[in-house]
Amino acid sequence: MIRLIMHGCNGTMGQVISKLVDKDPRITIVAGIDVNLHHSNPYPVFTTIQDCNIEADVIIDFSTAAAIDSLLDYARIKKLPLVLCTTGLSAELIEKVVTVSTDIPLFFSANMSLGVNLLMSLAKRATEILSDAHFDIEIIEKHHNQKIDAPSGTALALADAMNEALDHQYAYKYDRHLDRCKREKKEIGIHALRGGTIVGEHSIIFAGQDEIVELKHTALSKEIFAVGAVKAALFLTGKPTGLYHMEHLMNE
Repeated sequence: MIRLIMHGCNGTMGQVISKLVDKDPRITIVAGIDVNLHHSNPYPVFTTIQDCNIEADVIIDFSTAAAIDSLLDYARIKKLPLVLCTTGLSAELIEKVVTVSTDIPLFFSANMSLGVNLLMSLAKRATEILSDAHFDIEIIEKHHNQKIDAPSGTALALADAMNEALDHQYAYKYDRHLDRCKREKKEIGIHALRGGTIVGEHSIIFAGQDEIVELKHTALSKEIFAVGAVKAALFLTGKPTGLYHMEHLMNE
């Protein structure tokens, strides 16, 4: 049985994963990390990753960007495979993620949903076809009112996937209210909405002359992200050193 450390165990996603793992005979949580100790957990919980002295096979992280630097150091020192699910990382942290992946197997995805990653592939293909027909591209993402980062990591990942198909020639436009000018052709608009308990919704709009194509993914519960994270942990265990993404899991 695979032994898991749940980093961010008492957050919303940590609790969802804990319940999911409890029903999975292939994997078990042997320790949790969280500054919040108000939950009753069936495994020991440490306030910092450095305090954890329990042997494990893999780490799943759903925490905050502020905790990632020390987590990466711990995983590298302990030679532990890491499934990194926290979004909103700085460019410096992302660079460190890439560096650490030369020492351990590291799974990093802006979104752990299989459906979202399929959307990413479809969006890239649509871009290849529609950009030559001068379609404008806009992304709209919606999340609950407790989400800290905006735009979402998924929205940025969608934009990056499409921009790759455009030879990285397009700029990202996050706000228009200060501009008094027409929309530039080589830009991708990215817009964030926050409200209520929206789990997550991403829409990509390709607007052309007299026709609109829209691709959309709606998350109805947080369990879809938990399922993806557990799948990634099972996938990553035993893999050689390197940086892995959802495409690797989908093509397994």
